[in-house]
Amino acid sequence: MNNNKYTIQEFLDHDSETFSYVVFDRASKQAVVIDPVLDFDYQSGRTSEVGVNKIAEYIDSNSLSLEWALETHAHADHISGAPYFKRKYGAKIGIGRHITKVQDTFKSLFNLEKEFLPNGCQFDQLFDNGDVIKLGQLQFTVMHTPGHTPADLVYFLENEVMFVGDTIFMPDVGTARCDFPGGSASQLFESIQLLLSKPEDTFIYVCHDYPTEGRSHRSHVSVKEQKESNKHVHDGISKAEFIEMRETRDKGLAMPRLILPAIQLNIRAGEEPPKEENGTRYLKIPLNQL
Repeated sequence: MNNNKYTIQEFLDHDSETFSYVVFDRASKQAVVIDPVLDFDYQSGRTSEVGVNKIAEYIDSNSLSLEWALETHAHADHISGAPYFKRKYGAKIGIGRHITKVQDTFKSLFNLEKEFLPNGCQFDQLFDNGDVIKLGQLQFTVMHTPGHTPADLVYFLENEVMFVGDTIFMPDVGTARCDFPGGSASQLFESIQLLLSKPEDTFIYVCHDYPTEGRSHRSHVSVKEQKESNKHVHDGISKAEFIEMRETRDKGLAMPRLILPAIQLNIRAGEEPPKEENGTRYLKIPLNQL
């Protein structure tokens, strides 16, 4: 999307079906990247920078100044590429303040080292509901939208465009699961109603799209279309109906393929765990816990 104030460029990671976005102020060339993905091969345990390099090429070719790497939440389906942008451009990494609840839960589950503090210190900024992020002449307003996890955020650009993470998907896909620790179908319904209360011509940019047969990936949709046709939360669906549907559906869902490596890294702002005595870094697989 281009207008006289800002540009939004999408990047799709096909492995996790994740959309990352570069948004920049056309006047100052200041930019943010939202929900960047680090490539990860689960079978070998190897990471690579193919996807983030493509984003960096775009940043460099447009002579942008990258100010922020913004996370909508601690993702369970891909590893964050935010540290790459911090190292390469000095970008600050931001996430919602309630990430501390997620860190506390998973520090216990993975029995992480005592030096790992579940206080959010791994991130450069913890955002509260209503915070404003200034980007040249632009501003993002932070909206806390719990439900999928306790820490989910929406970044609302110029009261025109929302980057919603996993709070809502395309109309034919519906909504995200709520059965992760601290998730709540009741809270997710309320968070979605907050989004759908915005003007109908507001655009919703999603973090994931899982296209149904016959269509290609879509990155954004209007509030109007969501209200008319989202299969889980269109106009007329009551909160009780949504909760029953969501909780019943979640009971039959398998765990995301990359949840175990992704969560361990993403609660560290995407950084790897410390080396052990032999100089190697390890991720853990808790048996019979999830």
